[in-house]
Amino acid sequence: MEISLRLKAVAQMVDDCQCAADIGTDHGYIPIYLIKNHICSRAIASDINVGPIKRAILNVRFENLEDKIDCRIGEGLSTIRPGEAEEIVIAGMGGNLIANIIEDHVDVFKKSNSFILQPMQNSEVLREYIYKKGFKIIDEELCIDENRFYEIIKIEYNTDVREVDSIFYEIGKILIEKKHRYLPKFIENKIKDYSRIILNIRGHTELANKRKMELQTKIKRLQELI
Repeated sequence: MEISLRLKAVAQMVDDCQCAADIGTDHGYIPIYLIKNHICSRAIASDINVGPIKRAILNVRFENLEDKIDCRIGEGLSTIRPGEAEEIVIAGMGGNLIANIIEDHVDVFKKSNSFILQPMQNSEVLREYIYKKGFKIIDEELCIDENRFYEIIKIEYNTDVREVDSIFYEIGKILIEKKHRYLPKFIENKIKDYSRIILNIRGHTELANKRKMELQTKIKRLQELI
């Protein structure tokens, strides 16, 4: 079974373990990949909706992995017992939703080795949440799939809150330290996006002007990183 470059990049951030869980699994592709590539011995495919779980069940059966992958329906991390899965993937959702899922079940996070997060948008909101809670970012990755950038953030539970420059909400600090090959193009894309938003802000109200200034400041800071 072929999976997308995005999902493969996410799956490759998972460490070898006994059990991994995929929250918002959709078709169950990540758990199937993890089992077939011997990254984990068993996996949990979880989703809030019936349709995706039905598709996951069919795919698991097709791959003859019913004895290794458990498909569960439920909200967020409610389907996982604390300590049941060492590695937990939450991919393909907004950054705000991912933060809420973690916050609602921090007990599950505490008992895991790491969470691999792949926000579809609002990654800066997710990073701000991570830093302000004191969680530790242990790795970050960028991938390009069908001409779109995807950010992957790997974290572990910690309570060591430290002040961090807000530019690192926008661009992962580890990506900068790695001198990631996609980083210059990724930053340029962000600058283009923010420039486009500025052009689309109508009027000269106090709120509109404040938003423009915020975005112009972000653009200047991003340009300094290139």
